[in-house]
Amino acid sequence: MGSKRTRSQEHPLQSDKGTTIIQDAAVRTIVGVAANEVDGATTSTGGTRLPGDTSRTVGEFLGGLGSGGSAQSRGASVEVGEQETAIDLTMVVEYGRPVAQTTQAVRDNVIRRVESLSGLTVTEVNVNVVDVIFPDQG
Repeated sequence: MGSKRTRSQEHPLQSDKGTTIIQDAAVRTIVGVAANEVDGATTSTGGTRLPGDTSRTVGEFLGGLGSGGSAQSRGASVEVGEQETAIDLTMVVEYGRPVAQTTQAVRDNVIRRVESLSGLTVTEVNVNVVDVIFPDQG
């Protein structure tokens, strides 16, 4: 005797009462916050600043156009399906931090946060490190 699975057992975003849709912007915000929770990592949209320069880089300016982006979601690009999401993340790492270990910590934290907060399954997190900065440069 086989057991019949209901839609609510298949995935937490679908049930007999309705479907939950999570927009890209919501996932981007979760990704940005989760990435920035890791010591030595900061999300970025690209570009380099001189120490003491607070103006936005071209990448930061263009990254905010038309994306509904916020400071929390900068550097994050996502593709969200009904049950899964794929993530591309652009970031900088503080000088002195091991890049491979820092990016793996970011990847692990992003996956944990996105899956626990959204109910989506993360299929991949691609990390692009665009610069290494000194702690007082960030």
